[in-house]
This record gives sequence, structure tokens and C-alpha cells, in this order.
Amino acid sequence: MLSSDVIIIGGGIAGLATAYELLRLGATVTLLERNCCGKEASWAGAGILSPLLPWDYSDPVTQLTQLSNGLFPQFIETLRKETGIDPEYQASGMLVLTGPSARQGAEPREKIEDGLDRVAEAWCAHHMFPFKRVRSREIAPVLARDEAALWLPEVCQVRNPRLLRSLIKAVKRSGGAIVENAEVSSWKIERGQVQSISTSRGEEYTAASYIATAGAWSRQLLGEHALKLDIRPVQGQILLFKAQPGLLQVIVLQEQDNFYLIPRRDGHILAGSTLEETGFENRTTAQARTALLSRAHALVPALSEEILAGQWGGLRPASPDNIPIIDRHPEIPNLYLNSGHYRYGVTMAPASARLISNMILDKPQPLDTTPYRWPA
Repeated sequence: MLSSDVIIIGGGIAGLATAYELLRLGATVTLLERNCCGKEASWAGAGILSPLLPWDYSDPVTQLTQLSNGLFPQFIETLRKETGIDPEYQASGMLVLTGPSARQGAEPREKIEDGLDRVAEAWCAHHMFPFKRVRSREIAPVLARDEAALWLPEVCQVRNPRLLRSLIKAVKRSGGAIVENAEVSSWKIERGQVQSISTSRGEEYTAASYIATAGAWSRQLLGEHALKLDIRPVQGQILLFKAQPGLLQVIVLQEQDNFYLIPRRDGHILAGSTLEETGFENRTTAQARTALLSRAHALVPALSEEILAGQWGGLRPASPDNIPIIDRHPEIPNLYLNSGHYRYGVTMAPASARLISNMILDKPQPLDTTPYRWPA
């Protein structure tokens, strides 16, 4: 039987960031992943380190993302120094295009823009978040149309695959054990505690604490112990273009449908994303490709099929109101959950790892964790 202080089940961004934080605090950690680490929704995501329209979200989402925003610079810099891998963290800013909704009966453009501006301006002022009303081509000259827009200059991004690679390397360098292709096959629960777990590899693991970080698969992992946990998969598909570096230098978000373009340093541009109820089926479709390509080309005409370089999908762990569960199990005190981040797993990763680690090690919390409780 293999033993450590903490066993983490799930090798996406939540599991890897939690492992890294616990190792930093002196715990011994074993991370179990049913496939390969960092290959599911965490890899597939876009890496915007902000809710798409932050003023549309509840306080628990705002508090968690703002805590992460404060942690990210040091988090990234430490990873870069330890591993030599640059996750390409940068403040590229986000330009929000405020066109009217395409739905029937949509309000006139002027009314929608003014209303959005007022809500956004009040939110930004309250949270000391820099904000400016601009014309879109002031910030992104490559856009097809020049229209009223909101400019959020401090919105950052990170390149997900690079961040995941750096975390995997950092966890291993810090003494953490990562075991891949090890799906949990059974739980041994006696006297109200998890005593051990067994995997598909035939190995048995024991620890003082167990953390489920299995994303969209969290309910399936926990089985009867999931209680009223409401986490389900929602697929998102994304396109990748290979453009000339510098074509687009800021994140562009179309407010009416949450469609975004995200430029990387080497010229790659992500365009996404869909929201699809497909269960656990993760496949790309021609329909999504056509729709995303059309939207991207309409915003930036240079984004054409000729420079389309890829398409993929991921299964997000959807949760009510995008509020994750970061908590101890209501009935099994050495079982914890860090999951349900929906669209913002990478965005919330450092903060979520900090909260769950503090909980396990009985350290003070930087914010009220009540909103992230496990529904009993």
C-alpha cells in the first residue's frame, strides 16, 4: 500500500495547482490521473484570466477570480524560474464590443450600449478595475468595423498547454508523485473516513486526506458519495488560426454572444467557443467549425479558412452560476472537492488551490469560503 499526506484525484489545472500548493506548504502528495495529465478541459481552454463579462457574475465568482489575479504574477514567475517553461502570462487587455443582441425584439443599439456601459463602469469603479470607453479600432485597427467598445487594459491571459507543462514539471521537481493511467476503481470507507482507494492498475493508496479534482467527471468519480453535487459536462469547441505575429494584439470579446479572439505571441489566434450539452461525448463538428469561422472572419477578415490551423473541444465542469465547490465533504471529513469551475478553471486555479490547501492544513483563509460549500 502506497501512502502520502494527500492524494489528489484528477490531473487537470485544479489538481496540478493544488498539488503544487500543498507541496510548497510541506505536504507529501500523490496525484492520480485516469488518462494523461493536462489533456482535458484545462488544455482545451482559452486562458483568459477574467470572466468574459465580469460584471455579469456574482460576488463569489468575482472574489475568487480577483484573488487569483493577485496570485498569478508570483505563481507564474516561480513556475518559470523552477521549470524553464514560459507559460506566456501577459496583460494583453480585453476589448469588449457592445453590439446589440440578435434576438427578436432587441433594444436599440444606443440603449444597450449605454446600459452596458453604466453597469460595467459601476462594477469597474467598485472593484478598482481600469476601464475606458473607446472606439474599437483605436485599440485593434485590424477589426472590420469601428464601433463603440469597452477597453479593459489589465485583463491577462496565459497559454494553457505551457502552464500545464510547467506545473507537471514543478510538481515532480518538488517531490510530488504523478501516476497516470490510474483510474480510481473503488473507495474503502470505514468509520466515517476514507481509509484507502484502489486504482485500475491494481494499486492501493492511502493518505490522511483525499481531494477530488476530476472536473466534469467529479460526480462519476464520487458515485454515491457525490450527494447533491451538481456538476455536469458542457462541451466547448475552439478554432486555431496561424496568422502573422502582431496581426491582433489584444483579446477581443463580442458581448452579444461571448465570442472571443485571443492572440498568442507567435501569431496563433484562438476563436471560440461553443456551449454544447453533449454529455461526455467530446468531438469536433463541421457545424461548429463553420459557425466559429464565420464569426472570426466577420470580426477580422484576415482570419480565413486558408490560415485555419486546428479545431478541438473540451468538456467543462459546469456548475450553477459558475460557482465551484471548494470544500470538505459534509459526511466524510477527510474527503475534499475542488471542482466545478465551469469556464474559469485556469482563471481560478491559484486561488482555488490556496483555499483547499488552507482548509486541509488548517490555515487562515484569505476570504469567506461559505459560497463554495458542498451541497448536502
